[in-house]
Amino acid sequence: MLPAMRQIFLLVALCAGVLAAQPSPRAQGGLSIETLMSAPFPTELVASPAGGRFAWIASASGVQNLWVAEPPGYAGRAVTTYTADDGQWLSQPAWLADGTTLVYTRGDGPNRQGDSPNPAQLSDGAEQAIWAVSLSGGAPRRLGPGNAPAPAPKGSVVAWISRGQIFTSDLAAGDAKPTRLVASRGTASSLRWSPDGAALAFVSNRGTHSFLGLVTPGSRELRYLDPSLDRDSNPAWSPDGTRLAYTRELAAPRPQMFAPRRTADEPWTIRVVDVKTGGAREVWKADPGYGSVLQPIDAENQILWAAGDRLVFPWEKYGWLHLYSVPAAGGEAAPLSPGDGEVEYASLTPDRTRVLYHSNHKDIDRKHLWLARVDGAGVPSAVTTGAGIEWSPVMAETGTVTAFFRSDARTPPHVEIKSGEAAPRMVQGTLPTGFPASQLVEPQPVIVTATDGMPIHAQLFLPKDLKPGERRPSLIFSHGGSRRQMLLGWHYMYYYRNAYAMNQWLASRGYIVLSVNYRSGIGYGLEFREALNFGATGGSEFQDIMGAGLYLKSRPDVDPARIGLWGGSYGGYLTAMGLSRASNLFAAGVDFHGVHDWNQGIRTFRPDYNTLEDPDFARKAFAASPLSSVDTWKSPVLLIHGDDDRNVSFIESINLITALRKRGVEVEQLVFPDEVHDFLRHASWVRAYQATADFFDRRLKGRAESSSAARVQ
Repeated sequence: MLPAMRQIFLLVALCAGVLAAQPSPRAQGGLSIETLMSAPFPTELVASPAGGRFAWIASASGVQNLWVAEPPGYAGRAVTTYTADDGQWLSQPAWLADGTTLVYTRGDGPNRQGDSPNPAQLSDGAEQAIWAVSLSGGAPRRLGPGNAPAPAPKGSVVAWISRGQIFTSDLAAGDAKPTRLVASRGTASSLRWSPDGAALAFVSNRGTHSFLGLVTPGSRELRYLDPSLDRDSNPAWSPDGTRLAYTRELAAPRPQMFAPRRTADEPWTIRVVDVKTGGAREVWKADPGYGSVLQPIDAENQILWAAGDRLVFPWEKYGWLHLYSVPAAGGEAAPLSPGDGEVEYASLTPDRTRVLYHSNHKDIDRKHLWLARVDGAGVPSAVTTGAGIEWSPVMAETGTVTAFFRSDARTPPHVEIKSGEAAPRMVQGTLPTGFPASQLVEPQPVIVTATDGMPIHAQLFLPKDLKPGERRPSLIFSHGGSRRQMLLGWHYMYYYRNAYAMNQWLASRGYIVLSVNYRSGIGYGLEFREALNFGATGGSEFQDIMGAGLYLKSRPDVDPARIGLWGGSYGGYLTAMGLSRASNLFAAGVDFHGVHDWNQGIRTFRPDYNTLEDPDFARKAFAASPLSSVDTWKSPVLLIHGDDDRNVSFIESINLITALRKRGVEVEQLVFPDEVHDFLRHASWVRAYQATADFFDRRLKGRAESSSAARVQ
């Protein structure tokens, strides 16, 4: 365990205002952000290939451990014993073939300089490595540096990727030393073992194109199947191991970031190759128009090889992301998931005859589980309904027990088990006793009108003690992404689980909070996601934030002089847009690692981006940035950023604070040395949220007291 001093995160706070203030009278004796974030957050649920077990990763106040639930009782227990909030996250759990050993990745990946993030300032540094742990006990074994572990379907061999190369280790060997499988050009990804474990398929990314690779570990023979000038990806084995299906996106100039991708010049295709002969052919092609651009779902692969020799895949044929299937020999695609709603996660049942998925079909601001036949026959059946949110379903190899994650407005994410036709039940140990669920509020679904007339979904958090005739301070929360959707309950992503806890805490402190699902997010169809003039092409999402502000201003329970903004990443961008362009409406804001100049933001993801190559686009991108309107920024702001951010460069906040200081704007700051974009340490989140609440208490609640005193005089 680390010495206590090493567990304390370093804080740079140049303005005294960010120091914690005494809680307001309304908050004394109530909820705390520490309590609301105390529930372990579960993620990455996986079913064992044998034994009927399930495993997942749980983060409890920043301490990451691997958990399992076993039949018949399915009580949860930890199989690792990490104890520190050290920012070394666990991820990518996978079972060995016998279902008694798990492999996983520990640590985050290196940045462009080759450094792994180390927000706890560990004296020995940090790394990303593959580990293995047995359910029977004993300390985890380190296998080697890398990520994406892929156990063979038979035996004890594990493959993984390190610095773009494929390595393997046999856990049955005493030393289990890693061996590079082959030396190959490009960067390897998507490791897929053949059903008999004799061959390993992968994707070799070459920058401008990508190949489907096939390596035979026994002979170490490497081949590339059906190579072309295009991009091949998502390999899926046939159950008999004789063929591979894969997607092909045809060669085309790389689109400018933020250009709406509603259609492609050349639609994407699905191909099948015979691994023995190398003969390949196209078996399906997307129609021109909607769906001609490959839009992925959250699944092990974008192609699932199902029973009846059918291929299951996502397609946006009618403007909604749904599942379809097509014969592997070619033919017409059959729809599997109808209706106005979008599929986000899918997995096959063990017999491959059905597909489990979660979707917001029939409940647009929640997600439920559905089960559909892979041949398209019949109507999908609802596995879950009601006021909950369910996601990531997986079925035990017996085909009779399903595990999934669930939450609702008051109950945080946890694991549930459904056996046969019985009602689902919570796995013991996945929620702390005494969690104050009854003290939380039920967010209300509302639709606000953007300033250009577009209807925008939002969730409204009203304080429990709100009395008729009162006018409260209010806050607008903007999520990041922007490909996200906030829901009517605890969220299924860690970043937004935290944000939901924060919105509940703010409501408990007396604020009216409106969480806005602005355009360019997911959940409402292709046209909403691929919004015209969004981001660097015009910032059209700002019209949604303005509409939300005007909605709050019109409410009789909102003080129109005390409306604030907060959000992170893309939400930080929209917070800064509101403060720079509408300080008369928005009185204060908290900007977590926001984008302030799109030309800088694009360069973070595309280092070769050159504003001189397309000066018209560069001018438009800057015009859609908060820095272009900084002269009209009057409202105070708190900037929060980690200086090892790999998503939004730290220079974004430096450039903004420099511009604001020149103009006399009140700026406070909270900086986390060595933290990344999605803060890896629980302590960082808690400190940032405490500073946010303190800032709003002083800037909005304090403002009310001053204005009231002035009116009395």
